[in-house]
Amino acid sequence: MTPEDVVGRLRSGMTIGIGGWGARRKPMALVRALLRSEISDLTVISYGGPDVGLLAAAGRIRRLVAPFVTLDSIPLEPHYRAARERGAFELTELDEAMFMWGLHAAANRLPFLPVRAGLGSDVMRVNPGLRTVTSPYEDGEEFVAVPALRMDAALVHLNRADRLGNGRYLGPDPYFDDLFCEAADTAYVSCEQVVESFGPDTVPQTLLVSRHSVTGVVETPNGAHFTSCVPDHDRDEPFQKLYATTPWPEFAERFLSGKSEDDYQAAVQAWHKEQRK
Repeated sequence: MTPEDVVGRLRSGMTIGIGGWGARRKPMALVRALLRSEISDLTVISYGGPDVGLLAAAGRIRRLVAPFVTLDSIPLEPHYRAARERGAFELTELDEAMFMWGLHAAANRLPFLPVRAGLGSDVMRVNPGLRTVTSPYEDGEEFVAVPALRMDAALVHLNRADRLGNGRYLGPDPYFDDLFCEAADTAYVSCEQVVESFGPDTVPQTLLVSRHSVTGVVETPNGAHFTSCVPDHDRDEPFQKLYATTPWPEFAERFLSGKSEDDYQAAVQAWHKEQRK
């Protein structure tokens, strides 16, 4: 598929999960394609990074479910922060472990899973809709009943994928992308490179995403930019700093006003060329 093919299957009002972690291995080419559409009123589920920042700045989010929104080397995503401070969308902020078990519950088609995380913290105060459950066994322990994080569609980015929908990561961390795909009704994998197949020398543990949970595959070299996708490429720190310090209208006009991902990549290359002069 192309990024436009993927976006053509999405609709306003959907619940969209976005894989990766902070400013690491985000499906940014798919997010940028989403920005080129008219789709809005989204519920976004994400270990948030610039994916959330872009969608928040563009006014596409109705509700966000996240444990954090960060650029890693810049602790708090500035465009997310600005949108949140002006009350642009609803926020459900969960503990990282609660978020993970919400993905597990959705992947296993359970309504919730009990966890200890969150008890005794302000997570319960700022999320009054959360409920607790008591163990039916002799221990009688109380747990938080974390609701399943079900999605209409998931967007993830991996290092390699084949045409059948199997996806492989080559970096140090899977970032729960497999759970995002399994927790969604449809899932779209963008990747640095589509390969014909994964041979017998492939380390099984690196085959993170299985074809049974994937709807479509998109080959998008450098498609995670400006986030990292090691070992294919590191985070583009100079460009990330530009993104974080440039007023949104100015940034969007220069880098996001084109008609395709190729236009974005060309604009980024032109900017880097300017910096070398």
